[in-house]
Amino acid sequence: MGPRSRERRAGAVQSTNDSSALSKSSLATRGYVRDAFAALLVPGSARRAPLIHRGYYVRARAVRHCVRAFLERTCAAPRAPRAQILSLGAGSDSLYFRLKAAGRLSGAAVWEVDFPDVARRKAERIRDTPELCAITGPFRSGDPASALRFESSDYRILGLDLRQLERLDRALAAAGLEEAAPTLLLAEAVLTYLEPDNAAALIAWAAQRFPDALFVIYEQMRPHDPFGQFMQQHFQQLNSPLHGLDRFPDVASQQLRFLQAGWTACRAMDMNEFYRCLLPAEERRRMENLEPFDEFEEWHLKCAHYFILAASKGDTLSQTLVLSSPELFPRVDPASPSGTLLAKVVTSNSQGPHFKRYGHASVLLSPGILSAGGFGEQEGRHCRMSKFHLLSRCCDFEWKGKPIGSRGTEAQWDGRLYHTMTRLSDTQVLVLGGRLSPVTPALGILQLRFCKSEDDSAEDLNVMVTKAGTEGDSTLSCWRHSTTEVSYENQKYLFVYGGRSVGEPVLSDWHFLHVGTMTWVKIPVEGEAPEGRHSHTACSWQGGALIAGGLGASEEPLSSVVFLKPTTCGFLWESVDIQPPITPRYSHTAHVLNGKLLLVGGVWIHSSSVPGVTVIDLTTGLSSEYQIDTTGVPWPLMLHNHTSILLPEEQQLLLLGGGGNCFSFGTYFNPLTVTLDLSSLGAGQ
Repeated sequence: MGPRSRERRAGAVQSTNDSSALSKSSLATRGYVRDAFAALLVPGSARRAPLIHRGYYVRARAVRHCVRAFLERTCAAPRAPRAQILSLGAGSDSLYFRLKAAGRLSGAAVWEVDFPDVARRKAERIRDTPELCAITGPFRSGDPASALRFESSDYRILGLDLRQLERLDRALAAAGLEEAAPTLLLAEAVLTYLEPDNAAALIAWAAQRFPDALFVIYEQMRPHDPFGQFMQQHFQQLNSPLHGLDRFPDVASQQLRFLQAGWTACRAMDMNEFYRCLLPAEERRRMENLEPFDEFEEWHLKCAHYFILAASKGDTLSQTLVLSSPELFPRVDPASPSGTLLAKVVTSNSQGPHFKRYGHASVLLSPGILSAGGFGEQEGRHCRMSKFHLLSRCCDFEWKGKPIGSRGTEAQWDGRLYHTMTRLSDTQVLVLGGRLSPVTPALGILQLRFCKSEDDSAEDLNVMVTKAGTEGDSTLSCWRHSTTEVSYENQKYLFVYGGRSVGEPVLSDWHFLHVGTMTWVKIPVEGEAPEGRHSHTACSWQGGALIAGGLGASEEPLSSVVFLKPTTCGFLWESVDIQPPITPRYSHTAHVLNGKLLLVGGVWIHSSSVPGVTVIDLTTGLSSEYQIDTTGVPWPLMLHNHTSILLPEEQQLLLLGGGGNCFSFGTYFNPLTVTLDLSSLGAGQ
C-alpha cells in the first residue's frame, strides 16, 4: 500500500470516530447512559435511531464494566501505585471526564492516543470549553514538535500512529507512563482497522512492556455469515475495511490470539452474552423501555457480531476475572446436520423487478403468490410498501414477478408491516393486524380480492381493498402475531395468537374469528397456556394449531413448540416434547409437510451457527437439522423477516424477501426469490 492509500485509509478510519462520537452524544441525550460530556467533545448533534442507541448502549456498558473492575482491583489497596488507563484510538471519547467527575480517578490517571489530527482537535476542544477545563484542572499544551497535545496532572493526550510502535513507546515514556504500574489498555473498535501484522505487534508490545496489565478490546467478529458479509461490505465502502476477521473469526480464536502473544489469562464473550449475563434484569428493562423499538432481529444479530475481550497478566491483574458472570449463558447448539437443502434463485432481471422488502406477508392464490405490505424499495426509495407484488408461474421451472396496483372505494392499502394474510378463496385474502410504526397499530380488518382492470385484460390485474368485520372493531391492535385456520364444530375459524402492541411488549392472549360471519367468538381453551410471545410461527395441523418459537417477554428467543389440540368441547393446550431440544429461534417461517414441522431460517442467539431448516417429526418428536446450501445464491441470504410458500407437489419451498435495517451498516434486502429443494426430506416415513 502506497503513502497516498495509507493517508486515505487513515482519513476514513478517523471519520468513523466522528460518526461514533455523534452516536455516543445521542445516546446520552436519550437517557441510555449518564454522560454530560459527550456533547461537549463533538461539534454538532445528531438524533440516532433506537437500534443505533441500543448498539452503542451495550458497548458503553461493556467497557464501563471492565474499567470499573480494573479500578476497583487496583485502586482499593492502601499505598497502591497509581493505576494507569491507556486508551488507544480514544477519539472523542469522554471516559476521562466521566471518571474524574464521578471521583474514580483519585488513584489513577488517563493517557489517550489517536491520530495526530484527531488528538489535536480534541485538545483544542477541551481548551475552548470551560466545562471541560473545570474537570481537567490546570493544564498545558504540548510542544508542537512532540506527540503530546494536552497535559494535566492526571490526563495526557498524544497524537501518534499506533503502527509506529517504537515512537509510541518513546512518547508514552516521555509522557510519564510507567512500565511497572498496573495498566489498563483499552481499544474500542481499533485493532480491526490495523493490518493484522500491526495489530499482532501492538498486542505483543503491550504484553512485553507492562508486567501487570489488563487489555480490553471491543470489535467485530463472525465475518462469514450473511450479516457478517454485509457488515464487511459496509466498511469496505467506507474505505476502512475490517482486518484480521478471517484469522480471528470468533471469541475462541480471539482469546487464543492474546494467550499466544504473552497474556496470562483471557476471557471474551459476544454482546448477547454480556447483555444477558452481566447486566441486571432491572437495568435491561429500563433500557428496553426508553424508546419504542421493533428491530429485534438486527439488535440480536449486531450483538452476535461484536464481542468484548479482557486479557490479563501480572500479580495484581492476572486473577481479575473481569468478564466472569454468576450465571452461564446457555449455549444450545443444533445437532449435527442430517443433510443440506439446495437454495437457488428462481427469478432474474429478465423475469421481473427485484423483490426487495421485509416484514411483509405472502399467500398462495389462483393467479399466483400475492405479497403485501412490509418495508422495502419502491421507485428508488426505501419506504413502507404501497404496491402489491404478484409472483406467478410462467412455465414449469420459472416464475415471473411484477408489482400490481390497488383499487378501493371504502379502504386503501395502508402499507402496514408485520401483519398476517389468510387465504379465503382462490382470489380472496383476509388481512389482520400489523403496524404503521412502533407506536401506530394498523387498525381494522381488510379484505383483498383480485379483480381485472377496466379493459378486462387477463394480464392486468388489480387488488380490490375493502373493509371487513364490524365497523370500529378494535379487537386486534397488534403485530408480529400469528393467524391460523382451525376447526370447531365443523366450522372454520381463524385463531389469532400472541404478538405485541403499543402498550404490551409481548401478548399472551388469543382470539377466534368466525370466517363465515366475520365475528369474534369465544371458544373454550383448557390446559396451561404457553408463555406470551411474538415473531413466532403457527401452522394448521389436525384441525388445530402448532405454535413454534418466538420472542418472549425478556426479549429472549423461545424453543417451545405447543399444540392447540381440538377436543369435543373446544381446544386444549399441549406441549410437544422434542428430542434433541431445538435451538431457540424467532422471525422464522414454518410449514407442515408429510407429518413433519419445518422451521425455516430465523434468528437465534444461543448458537454461533446460522439457522437452517429444523425438521420435527410430529409423530415421534424427533428433530433433525438441515443446512441451507447457498452456493447457488450470488448474495448473502438473510432468512429473517421473510415469507415462504410451500409447494408440496414439487417438494419445494419458495422464499420471498427478508432482511432488515442492519444497525449502522444500512438496510439489507434479499433481492430475488429463492427456491429450496425439500425432496431430500423424504415422504413422511
